[in-house]
Amino acid sequence: MNVMKRNGPLYLQIKEILKDRILHGEYAIHTIIPSEPQLEKEFRVSKITIRNAIKELVQEGYLEKRSGVGTKVIANVANAKLSKGKRFTEILVEEGYHITKKIISIDSINLSSEMPLYSYFGEKCLKVDRIYLLNHEPYIYFTHYILLDLAVDTVDIQINSLYRFLEENNIRLESFRDEFTISAAPEHVSEILNLEKDAMVLKRMRKSSDAKGKVLEYSEGYYHTSKHNYTVTYNDFNQ
Repeated sequence: MNVMKRNGPLYLQIKEILKDRILHGEYAIHTIIPSEPQLEKEFRVSKITIRNAIKELVQEGYLEKRSGVGTKVIANVANAKLSKGKRFTEILVEEGYHITKKIISIDSINLSSEMPLYSYFGEKCLKVDRIYLLNHEPYIYFTHYILLDLAVDTVDIQINSLYRFLEENNIRLESFRDEFTISAAPEHVSEILNLEKDAMVLKRMRKSSDAKGKVLEYSEGYYHTSKHNYTVTYNDFNQ
């Protein structure tokens, strides 16, 4: 996997990739991650770059280095910034599922005034399609629309963590509004999720806003809930 200097310090990019793998179960809790030489070869960087990335994750409490043993995953749950609840993917990882993500496409699209998204983004936005795989099988299809007009060609964009990508482009999301419905999945979604034609699935619509309430990202997600129900947990409840 290639990381590029124009996207910021290489060790921070690698740190975020490794953290993402930990949070989504690719590097399971209590297991040893690939050795430093293996990571050097994968990312095509120096030994010191890998060591700095691992050092950051050790300081954040995700990894533990043991002489003669290797680097072990000791935590796989992120500190929630906006909620005391756990993210759905964290719940799946805790239950022993393996979660991976794959980008399908990244495009800059033009919007007309007749389109609903025009009221959020104006004439142009970035569109990102990606899927989540549950134990290597397609499980969730997401389409994200983002208030972002990049100067670089979309073919040059690499996204490992979507919300990290947004932060790197100075997009700070402070609040989220989710709506759920039951809907027939679009044909291209059904094809990728291996659903029958016109199958009804859980659809989640999310508006993500900045501190002033301006919508910066809108997403639609289709969940193949026959593989796993959508789950929400809360640490406490105040009536």
